[in-house]
Amino acid sequence: MNSEGALLKRIRQAVLSAGEKGAGPVRLGVGDDAAILVPRRGRELVISSDFLLEGVHFTSSHSSDAIGYKALARGVSDLAAMGAAPLGFLLNLAMPSRRTGAWLEGFLKGLDRAARSFRIRLIGGDLAQNGQVAICIVVIGDTMTGRSIPRSGAKPGDLIFVSGTLGAARLGLEIMLQRQNRRRDATPLLTQHLYPQPRLELGSWLASHRAASAMMDISDGLSIDLARLCEASRVGAVAYEDRIPAVSIPESWRARLGLSRRANLEFALHGGDDYELLFTVPKRYAGILNRWRGDVPVTCIGEIRKSRGISLVTSAGERALQPQGWDHFKSPER
Repeated sequence: MNSEGALLKRIRQAVLSAGEKGAGPVRLGVGDDAAILVPRRGRELVISSDFLLEGVHFTSSHSSDAIGYKALARGVSDLAAMGAAPLGFLLNLAMPSRRTGAWLEGFLKGLDRAARSFRIRLIGGDLAQNGQVAICIVVIGDTMTGRSIPRSGAKPGDLIFVSGTLGAARLGLEIMLQRQNRRRDATPLLTQHLYPQPRLELGSWLASHRAASAMMDISDGLSIDLARLCEASRVGAVAYEDRIPAVSIPESWRARLGLSRRANLEFALHGGDDYELLFTVPKRYAGILNRWRGDVPVTCIGEIRKSRGISLVTSAGERALQPQGWDHFKSPER
């Protein structure tokens, strides 16, 4: 059962796939040398890729089900950040032979669950044997022509918004790192870290209403991702500490993990892995967000400035906010 052909068959049978001709914009999916997508009239393709590496993004403490789910969720979040709808994805998977049994079964179950939840089909990919697990997901989506939202469109005076709650994924990671994840009361605190929810509905809504001037997902931390948005837009920003929707850490868990009183804010600013949306809206159009009726809340946390640099306003005054989020080539492995 460990031949490449057998593994490909297992993957095709286990994960929602587009293997038949004529399935909407996916004209040819799994089973040939390449997939064929035909863009729908008045639409443009949006494509992104993401690595998920053993020892960097996950450890042996993470279940393969969660790894499979998150591998796809991270890529789909990039589509949400552009205001795109999912079409299909490529799975590139390298792993040791010992992982082709129960580990692979769990991985495929998580991947399939994500594919069905996000309504995105497997259309191809590649397999290889390797000493550690390495996953690369390529996602493909589309938007109405001219409606995609880049990170480079923010202008001075635009208001800065985030979706959801920030720092919950970092709290979940801390629980994993301190090996407290098997506690029964840990389950709800691990959800955002293990099974993030790409904000597809919000991203699509913002694109269709032309509400956002710039947007990206918060994958590496608010502080570093806001800096990246500002760099792309050639602007600066000010954020207000008391407006940031930071995770609420139960007192029992704060003590158990040895966390400071400011840990929730530090996690929100620098933790990363939240996959919430960070976007800017021209002040004159901000009222349109009152019409948003989705499940995830949106919060205004600051404003774009002409002068470069990121500032954080606290009870003690305004100070420079240094990016401290995740950077593969500067941060220690987590």
